Amino acid sequence: MFRILVSGAVMAALASSAMAQSTSPSAEEIVVGADLTRNPGQPFRVTDTLVEYINGQPHDRLTLVVFAKEDGGTHRFANLVRMVEPERDTGKMVLMNGSNMWFYDPSSKDSVRISPQQRLLGQAADGDVVTANLARDYAATLLGEEKLEDADRQNRTCWHLDLTASSDEAVYSRIEYWVEKNSDRPVKGKFYADSGRLLKIAYYRKYVEQLGRQRPSQTIVIDAVDQTLVTTMTNSDMRTEDIPDSWFHRDYLPRLKVE
Repeated sequence: MFRILVSGAVMAALASSAMAQSTSPSAEEIVVGADLTRNPGQPFRVTDTLVEYINGQPHDRLTLVVFAKEDGGTHRFANLVRMVEPERDTGKMVLMNGSNMWFYDPSSKDSVRISPQQRLLGQAADGDVVTANLARDYAATLLGEEKLEDADRQNRTCWHLDLTASSDEAVYSRIEYWVEKNSDRPVKGKFYADSGRLLKIAYYRKYVEQLGRQRPSQTIVIDAVDQTLVTTMTNSDMRTEDIPDSWFHRDYLPRLKVE
């Protein structure tokens, strides 16, 4: 009788474990959910203000407007970034369409090929301000569940994921990614170079209602080597926009007039 009871308890425990595993989302499902939190599904524009801090003191500032449009078939985002402030940079643009990224200067009316990892301001690279689907560009592995302290020192229970680049459109070779359980909210990311070196650490915070969903309105980007170097990226005025496809063609940049 005792053996039967023990066997029954073991079977119940195994069944409970199997049920818990079967109800856990896959790594891909978690990343897709986080993508939906970060990215509106319709064409949109958003104002992004970048501030570079050195030892806690503001050092430089840049304001830009990002126009983003997703291809419904490929789920690839095309992005146009227009610089607004400071005045010396007004009208300069960055275009990213697929794996191609160009910088356009209206003074020379010329566009040059650039890398998504090229610095834009402080710790923020050109590839950090554009919209991207991580689920499309990376293969995800779920490392497990982890308790994590967010940027506001609040404890969060997160899924810990390892993302490795699976597309030539991926900006980084590898990303460690923490997404809060039951909310699809990204909390933290660690970004690695091709060499395996940790480049930067990002925290996603200040979730507000934007285009029908709670989305992070600020990202804090910390230099992985010198953590006195910090850049904040704060977005505002996110709204839907009817964006012509012509805006995402390099040859059209000299004729583009954006308010």
